[in-house]
Amino acid sequence: MILDRFPSLKALILDMDGVIWRGKQPIGDLAGVFSRIASLGLKFIFATNNATGSLSQYHQKLHSMGILVDTDQILNSPLAVADYLKRQFPAGGPVYIIGEDGVREALDQAGFFPADADVLAVVVGLDRKFTYDKLRTAALLIQRGTPFIGTNPDKTYPSPDGLTPGAGSLLAAIETASGVSPKIMGKPYPHLFQLALSRLQTHPAETLVVGDRLDTDILGGYNAGCKTAFVFSGVHTREDLLGWQPQPDFIAGSLTDLVEN
Repeated sequence: MILDRFPSLKALILDMDGVIWRGKQPIGDLAGVFSRIASLGLKFIFATNNATGSLSQYHQKLHSMGILVDTDQILNSPLAVADYLKRQFPAGGPVYIIGEDGVREALDQAGFFPADADVLAVVVGLDRKFTYDKLRTAALLIQRGTPFIGTNPDKTYPSPDGLTPGAGSLLAAIETASGVSPKIMGKPYPHLFQLALSRLQTHPAETLVVGDRLDTDILGGYNAGCKTAFVFSGVHTREDLLGWQPQPDFIAGSLTDLVEN
């Protein structure tokens, strides 16, 4: 088995889009995969850059595919944003939000509320109702010195129809309009991995990051000091791996192949 080459392994940090599912379609026999993970005595947590869904929506989707987890086993990039802002502004307060349910829910639970003037930060995630007016407001606020926070840098988002624009595409537009680069909380930057390791209570050297994107999952896991496993069931292919650095520690076609072969 592939994982036999990692005898000190105690936990998995799992991406979702492209690893667990593609759109609404599960990738492989997920109930069987997670039964196998349990039999190996491994802890696991989901950590996704996707900022659109709320934790309850992810929880429901995972359950519908036979994966029984608690909500504290699910992390998304908006939770990393909320954690960062709470450290900067413990009392909470107004923020300008470009994003969907995942961003709004995480910020609301941390004591932040939406506003379009006199805000503590501009927070941007994928927003499928993005408009010129939102771009204009964000750019003007950032030009006046408001901190610019991005959920994740993914330029594309996998769907059954192909790769569609991701949060990184919106961040690029706002950066162009404002002249300011965002501070990003999701993968490959450290904050989301730090939250995952804290919840797992494992050291990086005992933890395997599994993902389908080389530029977020694999690079981020490497930067966090974890072992990494690349699965080519999502965005990037085996061909994309040629010449890529850092190389993943393990390669598999899917999560099924990783844990069962």
